[in-house]
Amino acid sequence: SNTSYCFMIGSSNFYRKFINKSQRCFLNAKNIEECTNILSSCRSPCFLTSQPLVEELALFQSLAPVQSPNRVPAWDVQIIRLFHTSSSFQAAPVPLLWIILKPAQKLFAIILGRSIRKWWKALPPNKRELFKESARKNKWKIVVGLCSFVVLFIMFYFTHLEETPITGRARLLVFGKEHFRELSQMEYDMWMEQFKNEMLSETDPRYQVVKKVIGHLSESNQDIPQVSEFKWVIHVVEEPGINAFVLPNGQVFVFTGLLNAVSDIHQLSFILGHEIAHAVLGHAAEKASLVHFLDFLSLILLTMIWAVCPRDSLAVVGQWIQTKLQEFLFDRPYNRTLEAEADKVGLQFAAKACVDVRASTVFWQQMELVETIQGQRKLPEWLSTHPSHENRAEHLDRLIPEALKIRESCNCPSLPGPDPRLIFKLNMQHLLEASKDKEGQNATEH
Repeated sequence: SNTSYCFMIGSSNFYRKFINKSQRCFLNAKNIEECTNILSSCRSPCFLTSQPLVEELALFQSLAPVQSPNRVPAWDVQIIRLFHTSSSFQAAPVPLLWIILKPAQKLFAIILGRSIRKWWKALPPNKRELFKESARKNKWKIVVGLCSFVVLFIMFYFTHLEETPITGRARLLVFGKEHFRELSQMEYDMWMEQFKNEMLSETDPRYQVVKKVIGHLSESNQDIPQVSEFKWVIHVVEEPGINAFVLPNGQVFVFTGLLNAVSDIHQLSFILGHEIAHAVLGHAAEKASLVHFLDFLSLILLTMIWAVCPRDSLAVVGQWIQTKLQEFLFDRPYNRTLEAEADKVGLQFAAKACVDVRASTVFWQQMELVETIQGQRKLPEWLSTHPSHENRAEHLDRLIPEALKIRESCNCPSLPGPDPRLIFKLNMQHLLEASKDKEGQNATEH
């Protein structure tokens, strides 16, 4: 839909309508209620967990290096239950105006292209020849004009390039942080209205787990300016979906379905570090900037499609092809790039917090196993806005040696126990062998 837009990255199969509050999206996984039961039943034999998350907090906190006395603590994370909407007389932020006007812009491009086509068809043959002759005589003026437009467009692109914090990747950034503050507040208000009856209290043990993990990640990465400038606000929602996301203003939302899906505190720390990385890296503003830039180009192409196609039906088909090409050649690959970058930075955040970063790979292997058990159909990665679970686990495996060096440089204690990746692999082999033996026994009995 022309009016749909997603403010969170990552999430980014999980779009929701901006205008319609009743439609929303999730960031990383599908809304699978059965996953909780499967993970719960497999947790003891399969997934290397001997303690519930609440009981692991004391052990988890003991892994952190000793902080210097002058270090500013970041454990005082607050939760906000009341929210205020913007004044009705306050000007709307630039991204919001762009989202509202976006359908009107496309409608204008369609009307303009269709009008050009009708005007050309209505011209007598002699006037068409005169027009073509005039175009041939002034072809160099037309070429110079088009080249000037292209040069201005290229200049605009390169003058709005900035370096991504931490990674140093060059990116287009049209909308600044100030533009997204009001937009993030509106997004926060909508989520609070959506989940006002599902919020866990601060005394709930699950809320305390999330609070301690976020606080520990924040405190351990205070040397990064982009992390220290955020005030993280925790919201734990009673929802079965395996999901968590962080708004650009530091509002953290975690679903209880995610807490049921992770096997230990280390997996939860990596997932929340990944979501924090999206906010710290400013992926929401970056994504909006790229979409804005591509939409401007698509308006020109859309006008040409409706002007050149001889019939409206062909123009509709051409517009659909143009939309799908943009989606699969630019939008979805770019989303996967942002997800991979958030995985890398989130793993670094977790390593500095003395988390067992090896557990990050196991989490995505567990998600892959759940989908296999449920018989879910696997789509090719190029059709998704997120990397596949298998490719994600392999990518993290390549990043773990560097993360372990970061962990060691922070004077963290030695890693506890054996490698969870190895234990998961051995458990999977044992389950497969047991399954084959059971099938053979059933066949013999039959």
